[in-house]
Amino acid sequence: MRRFGLALALLGGFTLVTAVTPPALAHEHPSGITDLVTPAVVRVEAKAHVDITLLDHIGELVHVERSYEVPIGEGTGTVVNPEGGIVTLTRVVRTDRDVAVYAANKIFAEHHKVKIPEDFERHTVKDDQLNHHLQECYPPKQPTATCIIDVTTEIRVFPNISPPDKEGFKAEVVRAGDRPDSPAVLMPVGRADGSAGLPTAPLAAQVPDKEASPVAVAGFTGRPAATLPETVDIAHLSAGGAGEGGRRFKDPENKVDEPRKLGALVDRGLLGGPVIEDKKGEVIGLLIGGGQDGRMIGVREIAKALAEAKVTPRRGPIDAAFEQALTRFHTRYYGDAVPAFQRVLDLYPGHTVAAAHLKTAQQKRGTAEDEGARKADAAAAGGGAGLPLWPFLVAGGVLVLAVLAGAFLIWRRRGAAEEDEEDEDTAGDTSGDTTGDTAGGVTGNTEPGGHPQPGPLFTGPPSTPRRPPLDEGADATVVVGRSFPALPKVTPSSSPRAGEPGQPVLVARDPAAKPAAGSAPAARDTGTRPTEIVQKYCTACGMRLGPAHRFCGYCGHPSET
Repeated sequence: MRRFGLALALLGGFTLVTAVTPPALAHEHPSGITDLVTPAVVRVEAKAHVDITLLDHIGELVHVERSYEVPIGEGTGTVVNPEGGIVTLTRVVRTDRDVAVYAANKIFAEHHKVKIPEDFERHTVKDDQLNHHLQECYPPKQPTATCIIDVTTEIRVFPNISPPDKEGFKAEVVRAGDRPDSPAVLMPVGRADGSAGLPTAPLAAQVPDKEASPVAVAGFTGRPAATLPETVDIAHLSAGGAGEGGRRFKDPENKVDEPRKLGALVDRGLLGGPVIEDKKGEVIGLLIGGGQDGRMIGVREIAKALAEAKVTPRRGPIDAAFEQALTRFHTRYYGDAVPAFQRVLDLYPGHTVAAAHLKTAQQKRGTAEDEGARKADAAAAGGGAGLPLWPFLVAGGVLVLAVLAGAFLIWRRRGAAEEDEEDEDTAGDTSGDTTGDTAGGVTGNTEPGGHPQPGPLFTGPPSTPRRPPLDEGADATVVVGRSFPALPKVTPSSSPRAGEPGQPVLVARDPAAKPAAGSAPAARDTGTRPTEIVQKYCTACGMRLGPAHRFCGYCGHPSET
């Protein structure tokens, strides 16, 4: 019952805390933002490093060595876990053009001084001997090849940090798609910025099906720099599924040709950039296409590619701290946002979005735009900006007192009921002893006429049985043997008030026992003295008594009842 009262008290306290909690803390995440994603947007550049050796044996044998860097692709990627897992498009990091052909054209044109375009096509020259050597230079390598070519691919990732990283960090392809616009998964090689990892972007569970759902796209048109921040633009999804070519875009008001606009952004560097849902700020796809038509592949393809690459998308400690800071910033609690953004910068010093928002929050902290400062001033001035706090405190205090009082009354009632039960048990236990004491002691002090004299008030049975004084005038004690079986145990049904201490217990001999030889059975009590001495037992404890015993020698109970 005490636990029940304590639970009620805790419930009342919780109700009080809930009632007085300021409503300003229960904010929903602001809508229409891309701040959750843009810190995780990176620039991805892939190039092939070609080492080629031309074996010129037209005249004297000459070895001509050259090294070329051939661009493969460039675009935008999105970090999906703190370890640096990145998703982008396959054609950003791989190409179906043969860079060895490009190197062969270039070294032949430079060494033999002939006009060969610097492209990825196979060409011929007018001189038959030179043309034969040129064809032998093209891959695949043959025993009569005139060129030895070694190609390695290098992928560099430039994160969105400040100050900008001019070198970036290397990455490798852990999974590439079978089509140019399929998702590709990269992992960093070597370092990744920040001891807590990299900022990540949240992935949505599915693409919105509703037509004209608002979205945003983000990416870089070049390497991140102080003068070249990320590019963000808005768009709207068209109805229907993705289809083979990806999900299309369409302006519901037909004011802007969104496919053309997004195609131009793809050509400028937003290829593979994240498409961000408007409400929760989650990535729902990657930007593909180019030219006159920009489209999107959905998040299901991204999730499948990550699963095949065994890269698990997840958020990190930087993201948790940054999201808390964003909540304060976008709800205009600038004073609270300042330390929150500082915490983000402690975890990731290069966080460009946190640094920009921190500067704004410091400028607006304590001003009329600061919601926290405005409410604090209103409360200090006693204005009507919000309800006063004291009525909630008084109501909560009364509620707690009422709960405690109710618990105390229940506890008292339960204690009183337990005491009544104990009193009834005590009265039943002491009735037998009181009767015995009265029979053995009080009846001896009576006035003529049978009225007992007033004696001391009985307060309960003694804690230990009192042994009576020895009776010097008693007859000699008769010693009897102990050859008969043990006394039987008395069950509660053996007496009218079973189990109560002090009640007489009658114990008879074992009926199966045979009388001794030459002895006669005991005579019935007919008021005359029996011919045989009947063995008597104490009616209180069951001890044997001699014929002349007036009191039990073990418990002191009178033998005459």
